Amino acid sequence: MRKLLSLSLIALWISFSGCSFLKKTGLIPSELEMVMGLKDALSQGLFKSLDAFSNPDGNPLVRFAFPGEAEKIEKTLRDLGFDKAVNQVTGKFTKAMSSAVTVAKPLFIDAIKKLTIKDAAKILVTDNTHAATDYFKQSMKPGLMTAFRPIVDSSIKVEAADKEWNAITGIYNSIPFLNSKPLENNLTDFIAARSIDLMFLMVANEEEQIRSKYELRKTDMMRKVFTWAEGEVKKRLPAN
Repeated sequence: MRKLLSLSLIALWISFSGCSFLKKTGLIPSELEMVMGLKDALSQGLFKSLDAFSNPDGNPLVRFAFPGEAEKIEKTLRDLGFDKAVNQVTGKFTKAMSSAVTVAKPLFIDAIKKLTIKDAAKILVTDNTHAATDYFKQSMKPGLMTAFRPIVDSSIKVEAADKEWNAITGIYNSIPFLNSKPLENNLTDFIAARSIDLMFLMVANEEEQIRSKYELRKTDMMRKVFTWAEGEVKKRLPAN
């Protein structure tokens, strides 16, 4: 019994001392390094998102789409000969989306500063490839909506897109036998929310790539942190 207890204590000591040794050698990232690695990854995704919004013609994903059954609504209006009106309002609403996301960067930086060590470790070591994006979207969306709304509203009014939209909704909602939900007159909240969803979608795509492809970990900190996290996740997988 004593021998068994001694062996257990030795094994436990080796486990703790081994972990301590790995931390000292730098193979296991420190808590601060985990936060910094996540910051680098999120920044990389955010910059790609902001680049896409700054040039929406090069990425149809970040262009405005009608609420609800977007393709059906747009096709119906174009079939009725309203191509020019649809193109104009789509372009102006897309511009409003692009204007709104310009304020996202400082809000991201502030949210990262508030990230706790405990949350950083939980976000890193998981099989959820969008864990960091999900965490920040949940915590940031209310603040982003507050920041985006006035920018979207101002952009829409300056471009007179609100008047054009009212004309389109009046036409569409007066069409008989459509069996569709009427279009709303005010789209400020819809456009603000869509901008946020698309921005985080692009950040999520980049996070997934960073987690699965070593070559996309552009900084030393990302390479260290995500390579370690990748190894930890594999350890949790059941043996074949």
